[in-house]
Amino acid sequence: PVANATITLSPLAHQVRAGDNVTLCCSVQVGSAPVTFTWLHNGQEVARGPLLELGAIEMGHSGTYQCMATNPPDGHSVSQTLSPELALEVTPQGHKDKVSAGVGGALLFLLLLVGVIVAWHWWH
Repeated sequence: PVANATITLSPLAHQVRAGDNVTLCCSVQVGSAPVTFTWLHNGQEVARGPLLELGAIEMGHSGTYQCMATNPPDGHSVSQTLSPELALEVTPQGHKDKVSAGVGGALLFLLLLVGVIVAWHWWH
């Protein structure tokens, strides 16, 4: 029978930024092949296999993840184990960076506008 399913997260942070690449890996400490893995996100099945690659993560990926490992120990009865829940929080990507870039762009535009006005006054 299978037992002690665990999830490891790469990168090792429970809080990630939108756009980051995230991979979850499920493994069991006890159990013989063949073992199948089923991924749950907020209690709903989302994928199968030992790896869950979320790619460029989005806000909708926030929530709890679990993996269920299953194998038939004697070919007839099914053995399964559920990992502890992993809570994943996705934060918006660099909101401060976007604001400062917008302010910098506005200041550059104003500086250019003042330069055009001064040049126009000199010319006339």
